[in-house]
Amino acid sequence: MKSFFKSVLATIVGIVLSTFILFIVGLFIMSAALRSQEKTVEIKSNSILYLDLNRPIIDRQPASSLSLARFSRDFRIGLNELLSNIEKAKTDDKIKGIYIEAKAIDAGYATVDEIREALKDFRTSGKFVVYYSDFLTQKAYYLATAADEIFFNPAGIIMLNGLRIKTNHYKNTLNKLGIEPVVVKAGNYKGATESIERTNMSEPNREQLSRLVESIWESLGQEISESRNIQLADLNSAINKLELKSGEDLKQLNLVDSLVYKGDVINYLKELTSTPMNSDISSVELSAYSKVVQKKTTHFGAPKIAIIYATGIIIDGEADDENIGGEKIARTIRKARGDSLIKAIVLRVNSPGGSALASEVILNEIQRTKGVKPIVVSMGDMAASGGYYISCDADSIIAGLNTITGSIGVFFRAGYSEKLFNKLGITFDIVKTHQHADMYSITRPYTEEEIAYQKYNIESTYDLFLKHVSKGRDISYREADKIAQGRVWSGKDAKEVGLVDSYGGFNDAISAAKKLAGLEENFRIVELPRQETTLEKLMKDLSVEAKVNSSLEELGFDRKDINEIKYLLQCNGILTALPYSFHLE
Repeated sequence: MKSFFKSVLATIVGIVLSTFILFIVGLFIMSAALRSQEKTVEIKSNSILYLDLNRPIIDRQPASSLSLARFSRDFRIGLNELLSNIEKAKTDDKIKGIYIEAKAIDAGYATVDEIREALKDFRTSGKFVVYYSDFLTQKAYYLATAADEIFFNPAGIIMLNGLRIKTNHYKNTLNKLGIEPVVVKAGNYKGATESIERTNMSEPNREQLSRLVESIWESLGQEISESRNIQLADLNSAINKLELKSGEDLKQLNLVDSLVYKGDVINYLKELTSTPMNSDISSVELSAYSKVVQKKTTHFGAPKIAIIYATGIIIDGEADDENIGGEKIARTIRKARGDSLIKAIVLRVNSPGGSALASEVILNEIQRTKGVKPIVVSMGDMAASGGYYISCDADSIIAGLNTITGSIGVFFRAGYSEKLFNKLGITFDIVKTHQHADMYSITRPYTEEEIAYQKYNIESTYDLFLKHVSKGRDISYREADKIAQGRVWSGKDAKEVGLVDSYGGFNDAISAAKKLAGLEENFRIVELPRQETTLEKLMKDLSVEAKVNSSLEELGFDRKDINEIKYLLQCNGILTALPYSFHLE
């Protein structure tokens, strides 16, 4: 008995000590955050804005960069902050140029396009953009071509070998486990269910994904060839023949300007900024430069344009900052519509889709807003399926050339695992009040009648989707159906078939909203919905879910992979989602 009480006492003491330590650590992190926020930043003359882009780039800068669950900072870069600072540096007399280092860009090609355009605009001021790397992935090189000069390590490595999409198939795995999938879908190109139905791509799916990578490469290749003053045919030939083996090969084809080491680049930057060779270059990093306050040109009561971020998987109800909650975003749009100071709305959509019901809830608020005040959709890397659903009836849709969009289709998927449970020696029995009370059980197959019931629901939802597209894009139902069928389009092809109005990014969407609202230059930007505060995030990081996510990341799971796993668990019923969870490399 004495040993029992000792064990209980030790457990209690351990819990108290752990809680106390976590509390102290939390206070320490919060105080460090407050100190960093209070620190003033002074920019010296002849400074360089230094951009380290070897970090994930997301649409919106997190309000809190602290993660108590991981005992680290959130180093992700918000595209909004990145673009804002490049614009600010353009007119800052103390900033003489931008120096970029990046080996890999963790973002989609549409995001890279927006950064490239911002850098090209920055160069119109007469200031320089210099890029250096010793290891260039394809996206990193594509971004580098927006610079005045590309410096590359003589022993560096470049991975410029074209685009690919790889799809994963689990049919054989499910067969071995004794799990039989149930699939109902609308749209000939809707390949969302092929990962569990097939061991390879169907021909329609292969056709659409082949065209997708071809369309995006057409844009990338053209931009590279124009920026580097080389023939696209020569670039394609060098890639196909694996002729880009060394830095000398790159220089010979004019893909880079000079083969030098970082020390040489630093000396060159000193020359550009008139810095003595025995002195350090005056530079400022992105996070610090964000704290440099520009002179206010607008007064407190000035009209506003609201940017509402709809980023992540579309799920029912509320959601965190990583996903799109149907109720949360609908409520945000509703409040923006009722705010008399908000004269226009920019809905930033970056989503592969998700719940059809949540998409309908969001779209309904957009439709209620249309006519009250202008609403413009700005598509990011992805605005497909449910992402297109919530976009289709806006006053204007602006997409990047390399945005992935469309995928207008619907599906329902389920499965039953009776064989798997039997292998484990588990059996089931049931009593019910009605014949189909156990229809959604995983322990028995669907009947033909139940499959017909699901098919009716799917076709009804697809019909509603098409009607929204027809109305929003001002085309006939037949035309909408022709370009729908679950087919995925690049932004370039989407404009040609009428799914989007124009090409562009954040700033273009704001300009369009400003024009539609008849605003002058004197307006403010407000970003919605409200993000989690530092304290809210710290409390959330103490949750079991956050600890599990942290453990999964430690095991090598990407944050995006974890998000997709959560999506599979949270999205029920009829779905409007991309054919696959794929990454374009």
